[in-house]
Amino acid sequence: MTEQFRDAPIFDADQHMYETGEALTKFLPEKYSRAVQYAQIGRQTRVVINNRVTDFIPNPTFERVAAPGAHEKFFAGENTEGLTLREMQGKAIDAPAATRNPEDRIAELDRQGVVEALNYPTLGSLVEHSSADDPQLTLAIVHALNQWILEHWSFNHADRVFSTPIINLSEVDAAQRELAWILDHGAKVALIKPGPVNGLHGWRSPALPEFDPFWRDVEAAGLPIVLHASYPPLDEYVNKWEPPHTQNFMAQSAFRWMVLGHREIADMLTALICHGTLTRFPKLRIASVENGSSWIFPLFHDFADLYKKMPQNFPEHPHDVFRRNIWVSPFWEGCVSDVVETVGWDKVLFGSDYPHPEGLAEPKGFWKYAEGMDIRRTYDFMGDNARRFMGLPIANPDPDAVKPPSLARA
Repeated sequence: MTEQFRDAPIFDADQHMYETGEALTKFLPEKYSRAVQYAQIGRQTRVVINNRVTDFIPNPTFERVAAPGAHEKFFAGENTEGLTLREMQGKAIDAPAATRNPEDRIAELDRQGVVEALNYPTLGSLVEHSSADDPQLTLAIVHALNQWILEHWSFNHADRVFSTPIINLSEVDAAQRELAWILDHGAKVALIKPGPVNGLHGWRSPALPEFDPFWRDVEAAGLPIVLHASYPPLDEYVNKWEPPHTQNFMAQSAFRWMVLGHREIADMLTALICHGTLTRFPKLRIASVENGSSWIFPLFHDFADLYKKMPQNFPEHPHDVFRRNIWVSPFWEGCVSDVVETVGWDKVLFGSDYPHPEGLAEPKGFWKYAEGMDIRRTYDFMGDNARRFMGLPIANPDPDAVKPPSLARA
């Protein structure tokens, strides 16, 4: 057996920043100054949004954090000692400098052997859920965070670190304004929470025709959109089954792990297909990141079954829509072939989730879990597919040397 080729230039589609304590508040309008606060509860600091204590992120100031990759054995299925996540991570460390500013991140990318990376907010993952009952507040916090990201990181640092501003879709006009603002300030990619939104008309799918003006603007701009795992929309449903205190990421119960799963990404992509957004705007580029890939097979199975029953509801076969518009980044410990056998080799992205404890300490640590790939597929998975998603030149000097097989409709 030939040794795995490992020299493809890496584009890591899943890295993160650790925001500072002022990230949500520095640019927040005065009228909302009391809507976002930090509170000391016992020995723990918690963020309080609209008078609701949010427990999802254990340390929202990120002054002390779990070491990158601290939970690797848990997510690799090697927790033979039955340790909790808190027990597994050991002592907290100071937040690495690379998580706090772009220059140190560039140095860390050089050390890691990574050429480019998408850089997502961490604290931002809880904002839209925590403030959903007040859409105007949500829009204000999201814009304040985007202003902080622009000032602190920029949206494109050295054509290597692409930080992702957030767009909240609770109000179509506001989403269009935020889109225009981030484009004016150099954004190369944007982040949208996978899930329904709450606005003037209550909770609804962001893929309904009323949102077409926004999606039309995204398509016209050629801006790629990432749907990254966030505070689970189903959290309130799980709270009906067991006490809310189990929602803390470090202390989630087995029941919560099982029920939450990754239903939100499957539902979001189903909405984009069934509500017709991706047919009305076929040039949209959408990526699912840090949502795993085990949901793809059952989703494709259900689409195939439904299409046989209701073909009149689908102007295009849903598989074709998915394969045209959707990129997927499986978990580092997941199965790349889940994506390949359904979506295709040109739509699968590598992501390490650095510097989170559930990620890899080193992006190249992926090779410990990697499936065998030829040179062409290694170039594609480790970087060139992300470059295609972003509209950047690919790195493979001979992309036709090995041609991946075409996919028949599943």
